[in-house]
This record gives sequence, structure tokens and C-alpha cells, in this order.
Amino acid sequence: MKKARMPKSADQVSGKLLKRSFFQAPPEHVAPRLLGKVLAHRTRSGWLAGRIVEVEAYLGPHDSTPDPAAHSHRGPTPRNEVLFGPPGHAYVYFIYGRYYCMNFSCEEEGFGGGILLRALEPLAGIELMARRRGLPPNAAPCDLTGGPGRLCQALGITRAAHDGLDLLDPHSPLQVRDDGFRVTRVLVSRRIGIQHAVELPLRFSLPGHECVSGPKKVDGKHIFLRASAPASGRRV
Repeated sequence: MKKARMPKSADQVSGKLLKRSFFQAPPEHVAPRLLGKVLAHRTRSGWLAGRIVEVEAYLGPHDSTPDPAAHSHRGPTPRNEVLFGPPGHAYVYFIYGRYYCMNFSCEEEGFGGGILLRALEPLAGIELMARRRGLPPNAAPCDLTGGPGRLCQALGITRAAHDGLDLLDPHSPLQVRDDGFRVTRVLVSRRIGIQHAVELPLRFSLPGHECVSGPKKVDGKHIFLRASAPASGRRV
């Protein structure tokens, strides 16, 4: 597995914004292709960025497979309305009275599909991430952004400030970018941390990556992604 080459400086972030069409597909199709992309947050102190290494897909209520674990399962509400809006937007929510988590909306407007970000590999603004997490600058990457609550805390993402933001707008403080890092092999397994629809294989991660959350031994199967970019891109 090749390490990211993005500079640790928080002064800049590389890569191109994803296109809206990237998210206009069912969550189980979008999710594995999000792996390797970069989530970037522009703050007053500079950019914070991490490479997406673990996600989970959550199906909309229109899907033939019921997914009661999805926030959109019972239809649109004031809380989850972002999921039913245009694709490529941030849906941020509060859990356990303590942590924020973030989904990306996908599919066509009104469908309610979403993808939960579970883990990032820290790339830029690492010292600030550590301060936000209350950890020393040399903390292990997995302790910074290995988990949905951890990554939101490290990047300073909250519902009040970021829910509903367009991730594809160049003026948005929260963006998803493609810096040329290519993923060809993905581990597919069951979602974790939920009580319903636990049998669905809708968790996608980079095999063996240190920042992937949960148990280190994951039972699942490997899939191979068809290349969608020139072969000159970095691969993992």
C-alpha cells in the first residue's frame, strides 16, 4: 500500500473536486469508489484533509432491500432532509449526546441514499487534528481519524456549521477531491455499530489499512474496481 504524498502543511490541498455525476448512483455503487478520495476542510488555520479509507452504504426507502439502519428509512424529516436533497451534500448528525458523524448524500434527489464516513488517513493539518482530539502531535493516525466520531472531531465538523454543505462547490469549506490516488482492491464486509440489517454487506474499506475502525480482523470478501482514470495514477 502506497502512502499519500500530500504535504503535511495545512496551507494547501491538492486534487480536483468530484463531479455531481459521481454521486448520482446507488450508495452501494458510490461507496467503494469513494475510497482513496480526499475529504478536505478549509479552516481559519488552514486546510485539514484526510484520505477516505472506510465507508458504509445506507439504502434509501425506495430500495427493494429494506434498510432499517438507514436514517432515511422512514422517509424525509427535518433532521434527515439533506439525504433526500441533491447528491454530493454533507449530512451531519449528533449521536450519544457527544459525537458528530457525517454522511454524503447520493442518488437522485428524493431517493434518500447515504454513505457514512467511517475512517480517514490523515494527510494535511495533522497537528491541528491532534489538538482537536486532545492528543500529542505524534499520535497514531488511527487515533486521530479512525472512526466516524473521531474523524469529525479531528476535522472540526459539526451539524450547526456543516450540515447541508455542498461538497462539490469550490467555495465550500468542506470538499471531496480526487488527487489521483487509485484504489483497485476493496474489502467488503458487514456494517458495524448498528442493531438492524446487520447482515447486509455494505461496509467498504482498504484492506489492512491501519486507520480502518473496529476489530482488526474483518471477515469479508475482496472486490476489484474497474479503472476509471488513466493508469498513471497512484494505485493501492
